Amino acid sequence: MLTKTLSDDRRVLTGWTVGATLAAVMYASFYPQVSGGQMAEAVAGYPEAMREAFRLDDLTSAGGYLGSSVFGLILPLIVMFYGTATGARAIAGDEESGRLDLILAHPISRTRLVLQRFAALSVGAFVIAVAILLGMLAIRSSAKLTDVTITEFAAQCLNLALLGIVFGALAIGIGAATGKRALVFTATAGIGVIAYALHSFAGQLGVEGGRFLSPFHYYISGEPLKNGIQWADATVLLTAALVLVAVGTVWFNRRDLNA
Repeated sequence: MLTKTLSDDRRVLTGWTVGATLAAVMYASFYPQVSGGQMAEAVAGYPEAMREAFRLDDLTSAGGYLGSSVFGLILPLIVMFYGTATGARAIAGDEESGRLDLILAHPISRTRLVLQRFAALSVGAFVIAVAILLGMLAIRSSAKLTDVTITEFAAQCLNLALLGIVFGALAIGIGAATGKRALVFTATAGIGVIAYALHSFAGQLGVEGGRFLSPFHYYISGEPLKNGIQWADATVLLTAALVLVAVGTVWFNRRDLNA
């Protein structure tokens, strides 16, 4: 089931991978134009709340620029929607199309189906992250990003993959519980937008502690582009994904698919 899912999704995964990598390379290559200081001077006139929310206080360093734009906004939203779209198809898509009954007619349990679909989604997330890492390393010298080490790029890409896996696990869990693809996509994307807003604007909203409920906090607040791998944050993301899949699997096993 794992290899079959990867084979069936290869064109879609290729599209996500190429699109995310091109976006990363394109925006990262703008760093030499930004690092001159003019952009920093312009940003200094922005409201403090905006600078804090979008991490705009350190655009002159490579890690600061990448952490605010490429890895701070563009790529996390791309992988969030990758996880959401892929997770929505994993169970709910098959159920709505009528393929789920045919799949389960084979000697495969519901638990195994969920876990292997989750494994395929996870492999896809790491494929995207590795492609982005290779893209960053390819332009690292020409885009003047050498202040960020290879290990630091790898650390941020690891968290990027885990972020996509978390939202994929959420989508799979909701899909396993409801079987409604549109609901899965809407709910997961909505939760993602709320989580991003909570991470970015918790201080302005007066709920500072609320940012710890957002996966985006564990994705980037430790600044892997400057500090390397943050094992505690990565562990939180991985644990959240596993818990979401486990809950969805339990619900899926208890649900009457013919109701």
